[in-house]
Parts: sequence; C-alpha cells; structure tokens
Amino acid sequence: MAETAPLFLEILLILGGGIVAGTLFKRIGLGTILGYLFAGIVMGPILRLVQHGQDEILHIGELGVVFLLFIIGLELKLSRLWALRRQIFGLGLAQVVVTGGILTAGLSFILPGWNAAVVIGFGLALSSTAFALQLLEESGEINLRFGQTSFSILLFQDLAIVPLLAILPVLAPGTDSTAAFDPWAMARSVGALVALVVVGRYLINPLFRVLANSGAREVMIAAALFVVLASALLMGLAGFSMAMGAFIAGVLLAESSYRHELEANIDPFRGLLLGLFFIAVGLTLDLTVIADYAWIVLLGAPALMAAKAAILYPLCRLFGESHAVALRTSLVLPQGGEFAFVLFSAATASAILDGATGSILVSIVTLSMALTPLADRLARRLVPDEERADEMVEDFSGAEQSDVLMIGFSRFGQMAAQVMLSSGLEMTIIDSSAERIRAAGRFGFRIYFGSGLRRSVLEAAGIRQVKIVAVCTNKPETTNAIVDLIHSEFPNVAIFARSYDRNHSLSLRERGVTFELRETLESALRFGGKTLEALGLEREEAGRIVKDVRRRDAERLALQQARTAGTGSTVLGRGRVSPEPLTKPKDGARVRQPRGAVPAHLANSGENQPT
Repeated sequence: MAETAPLFLEILLILGGGIVAGTLFKRIGLGTILGYLFAGIVMGPILRLVQHGQDEILHIGELGVVFLLFIIGLELKLSRLWALRRQIFGLGLAQVVVTGGILTAGLSFILPGWNAAVVIGFGLALSSTAFALQLLEESGEINLRFGQTSFSILLFQDLAIVPLLAILPVLAPGTDSTAAFDPWAMARSVGALVALVVVGRYLINPLFRVLANSGAREVMIAAALFVVLASALLMGLAGFSMAMGAFIAGVLLAESSYRHELEANIDPFRGLLLGLFFIAVGLTLDLTVIADYAWIVLLGAPALMAAKAAILYPLCRLFGESHAVALRTSLVLPQGGEFAFVLFSAATASAILDGATGSILVSIVTLSMALTPLADRLARRLVPDEERADEMVEDFSGAEQSDVLMIGFSRFGQMAAQVMLSSGLEMTIIDSSAERIRAAGRFGFRIYFGSGLRRSVLEAAGIRQVKIVAVCTNKPETTNAIVDLIHSEFPNVAIFARSYDRNHSLSLRERGVTFELRETLESALRFGGKTLEALGLEREEAGRIVKDVRRRDAERLALQQARTAGTGSTVLGRGRVSPEPLTKPKDGARVRQPRGAVPAHLANSGENQPT
C-alpha cells in the first residue's frame, strides 16, 4: 500500500490540476485545452509534482484522440464522406504535399541531411486533430463550412501518417532501401482494413441488438469501449493510426440505430482522456532544452504557424472556398500535431534525428498548439460578421425519422421544443441562422442549417415522415410563405404555427393550418392573472377572469374569421381587423372598481359561482 500511495497522489494531482486549470482558463476565455497544457507544465517541469510515468500518461491520453475520432465518425455517414471526397482527397492531399514539400525545401538548406529535412518537413505539415476538433466542438462550429473543410484536411493527415511512418526505414542511415518495402506488411494492412469493414457492417449491429435486449446498461458501455479500442488496436497493428481505426468504426456505425446510445456512453471517456492527453503533453516538456534553445523555440513556433497559414489560405481559395472559410481554416490548422510526436520519436529511434533536435521539435509543436486558440481568436476578428452568416453547410446526414419537424428556433421555438423534448419525442429542428445554430449546438441541441422556404430542405429534413410540422419563424411573411409551400407540396402534413398578432392568426386560419397561437397570448393572460392576484383577488377568482377573457377572445377571433373569410386576409393586405377591447368602460369613461371586487360582467353570471 505504501508503494502505491505516491501513484494515487500523482493521479489526484493530475485530476485536481486539470479541474482547476480547465475551469480557470475556460472562465477567462482561453479554452480548456490551453488550461490542461498549463496544468501539465506547472505540475511537471516547473514544480516537479509529477515525476513518474509521463510517457505512459501520454499514451493513455492518446486514447482521448481515438475516442474523439470515433464520435466524429458516428456523425458522418458514408454518403457524407463521399460528398466530402473533393476536400479530403483534393485539398487534404494538396495541403500535406505542398506544405511538407515547402518546409522540406527550406529545412534542407539548414540541416546537414536531406533525410532529416523530409521527416521534419512533413511531420510539421501535420496539424493537431485533437486541438482543432476540440476547438470546433467547443464553439459549436464543426458543421460550419470551414469546420467541414478543416475536418477534411485533418482526416487526410491522419491517413498520411501511415506512409510517413512506412518510409522511416528507407530514410534511416545505413539501410538498404530496396529491402525496406515489405509486401506482406502491405497485405496485412489492407486485410485488416477489409476485416474491420466487414465486421462493422455485418456483426456489430446484431451484437448491439442482443446487448440492448438484455437491458444491462453497464454491458452496453463496456461493449462500446470494446468496439472502439478493438478497432483502434487492429488498425494500429496493421500499420495505420489507432485514431483512423476508431474513425472507420464510427463511420460504419453511423447508420446504426444504436449510435446515439454509443455516443452517450463514449463521450465522458472522450472528454476525460482528451484532457489527460493535453496534460501529458505539458508534463513531457523538457524545459532545459527549451531554455538552452529558447530563441529557436520562440521564433520557430510562430514562424511555423505563419508559414502553414500562408500556404493553406491560397490552397483553400484554389479549391473554391470563400475568403472567410479560407481564413478561418488556415488559422485553425497552423499548429503542429500530436502525430508529429509519434513521427519524431520514431525518427529519433531510427537515428534520423538526434535527441536534442527531437526535444526542440516537440517544444515547437507544443508551443504552436498553445498559440492556436489565439490564432483562432484572430481569425474571428478578421472575418466580418456579414461574411460568417453564409458559412453554414446544409447537412441533414444525422436527421432521422422524427415525430415533429420544427422550423425556426428563436425564443418561441426554444421554449416549445423544451416541452416536446421533455416528453421523449424525437424532433428535427431547422433554422436559417448560423449564429443561433452555433449557440444551440453548444448546449447539445441537434439542429440543422436550412431554409424552410426550400422544398429540397424540407424533404431532406424528413417532412414526409413527421406527424406535425411546427412553424415557429419570427416574421409573419416568412411563416405564411412556409405554410403555403407545405400546403402545396405536402398537403397531408398537419401544421402548427406561431402567429405574430391577431391579423396574422386570421391569415393563418384562412390558410388552413391545424393550430395557430399568438406568440404573446398565453404569457399576457398569465401576466394579467398574476397581477390580479397581487391586487388582492383570490387565485380561483383571477383564474376565472383569465379563463373568461380567453373564451371571449377566441369567440371574437372566430367571428372575425367568419367576417374576413374569402377577403384575402393577410398580415398587411385586405381584411385587416382593428384591435378593440373585449370589455369597454361604461359611457366611454374610465370606471375604477374596488380592489378585490368581481368584474361587473361576471357579477350576475354563473362564472363567479364556486365549482
């Protein structure tokens, strides 16, 4: 027990340091990633509170990247990947080849051997999947245009680590390059990939069906962990990255009916292990080397970021991206990546790099990671607000058969959605405001970008399968246009609509909606009832008055509907009604009733009798 006490103490220190630093940095706006890095540096190289097992902690933390790629895979169906093929295999390939080639050419004038320049150049060309995707997820921007572009580049970089590791034996000094290629190793890699695809497509779904029927939640959690780790291990043994294996497993399960359960089970482990990874990066820094070569590290990290951003921006523009998308992408991917740690470690073991050079490179990559949130903040300032509004990509790959399709997610829609979601209903929500979707995405709402005025968007959102369409848009003219489109193209769908005012209610009724409600009606009645209670009326009496006003308002609205029927009533057109009070003061004069008295129009009716 005495021998394990220091280990438990270090675990507590890591957890406590991560909690404090992550919370603090999140509160001051720098993000949890930088907080975890800072915690690792303070507990490791500075205070030396954690002195054992830094490499083991880093390896365990790398599982966070594995889980992150699995969850990303769950969100992407094969059809969506196929839609991104140009960005993945076009822009992603161009970024790795061009950036790696330019960095290699520049380093060949500084370093004595071309082989070291190749390893360093292409190693630094890779960006941090963990950092970039964590930033995009925290800001709710993973489904924006630039988020999808960044993800595509990162995905190809994960693929690129395989050939980069494969050529190390060729670049190692004193190695016969003709004997370095192993066809059996290549066959094993391809075979493992095919085996994973077959198992994921034909075995995993039946397995989860059996486990779900057992009703044991802990078994489902264990099965989810097993699938992720087994897939990652299989790809790792085959020569691919473990993160790539987890991503493939996620994509294969994206069509599964259990993917939401898998995501919910894996997500806590992903967050915890990803934080551990960043803490471990800080723990493994060699401050002695950084101090001896501080000028190289301090100049090298910004220079690397500037060079990568300067190369990536024109490449994005060349592949048809807008200025805003190209700028955001180039400034969210300028850092070195975690796979560079793997590549440089392997190169050091193969004698391509010496130990001091490896430490300097790791320090440069780490500093570039730490500066990434600042680069992302700079990008947000440089991109005007009006250019951000059109960044969102229409993507309904995660939309499934739902009970309700809600169009519009402003204040009214948000409250109505809370009621429906609390009942366990499945909902698909679409909105045309990128800013609202970004905000809602941070709270876990599954919302899709799209305009309810387009038939193709309504089709993609599953309007033919839903039972009710809830139109909760802000502008009356927009609501009317959506209702007209749905009635024309999907006449069998029930429409519940939010109306702006009385005239808009009449307009919607003339259009034949199933149900309409003025946005302020119930809140105003509730407000008036509470005011009566505060003025001395009994709750039951105030409730009867509110009920009477609601009834008389509904009767008047029905009468006005009958009068304006067929007149072409619109919000601004013919058939508009003028507002008038339900209860008029006698002789036009203002009559004040004693506090707590029953209203005159109820005094002699059955409404004021106890029930």
